[in-house]
Amino acid sequence: MGKPNQLNQTPASDFLLLGLSERLEEQPLLFGTFLGMYLITMVGNLLIILAICSDPHLHTPMYFFLANLSFTDACFSLASILKMLVNIHTQSQTISYPGCLTQLYFLIVFGGLDNCLLAVMAYDRFVAICQPLRYSLVLSPQLCALLLGMCWLLTNCPALVHTLLLTRVAFCAPTIIHHFYCDPRALLKLACSDTHINELMIIIMGLMFLTVPLMLIVFSYVRISWAVFGIASPGGRWKAFSTCGSHLTVVLLFYGSLMGVYLLPPSTHSTERESRASILYNVIIPMLNPFIYSLRNRDMKDALGKLFSSGKTFSLP
Repeated sequence: MGKPNQLNQTPASDFLLLGLSERLEEQPLLFGTFLGMYLITMVGNLLIILAICSDPHLHTPMYFFLANLSFTDACFSLASILKMLVNIHTQSQTISYPGCLTQLYFLIVFGGLDNCLLAVMAYDRFVAICQPLRYSLVLSPQLCALLLGMCWLLTNCPALVHTLLLTRVAFCAPTIIHHFYCDPRALLKLACSDTHINELMIIIMGLMFLTVPLMLIVFSYVRISWAVFGIASPGGRWKAFSTCGSHLTVVLLFYGSLMGVYLLPPSTHSTERESRASILYNVIIPMLNPFIYSLRNRDMKDALGKLFSSGKTFSLP
């Protein structure tokens, strides 16, 4: 991979995040739009967590993982949007070198957690439909805690390694990132030193966070489909498959948007297109998830109704 001229090599102190647009007249619209989506995301996911924690009927593996997915979505949105909003408000495009690496670390962690949790939730649906009599026994509280701990471990370790590897990379002036956050591929385009190890790490993370969870999800839904089509009653088939509707919708949106970004053909405008396409999985999907899981789920709607009517506050199960 060709690198810029070594004479332009400079110690990294600050980066410039160009964001979605450099036109000054568009900044108020961008700020208002993304601030609104950010607030909806945070409030929506917080309500999901509060509803699950306050209703004993929702203290099941399915909603345990949903509460953690909502927490992950809120943190993912916080890591990706907040700096852009601050930059627009202060009319500054800079992000410090430590700030950029910190943002990158948390984006990898929470983006990876999204993938892992969606895979675990697919396994939850597989057990619920294919082994309903053993559901409580298989997905015990101990196993749920173990699966969640494994998700955190599997995302934090690669994120930490990749971030530490980036500290060994020398960057070339000008350090301009054509994105609204510190994207790892955009950062490596600014490198003057050898980045083969970093590029290998991105491939490994892609396999860990995308390919493996997606294969587990596909395998789970293949087994679920076999089980559902084996039910004689059409009403029974619909009832069984409807419990997967919200999760399947989120999976299709999430992986569809990821593939739309990372399978884009290379072109001179690919960076701008990637930054705009990444809005879907960085901003819009975390905002939509609370609506998808609440509007299509009677238990969640009932729990939210109780939460609003009784004014319950956060309580641990």
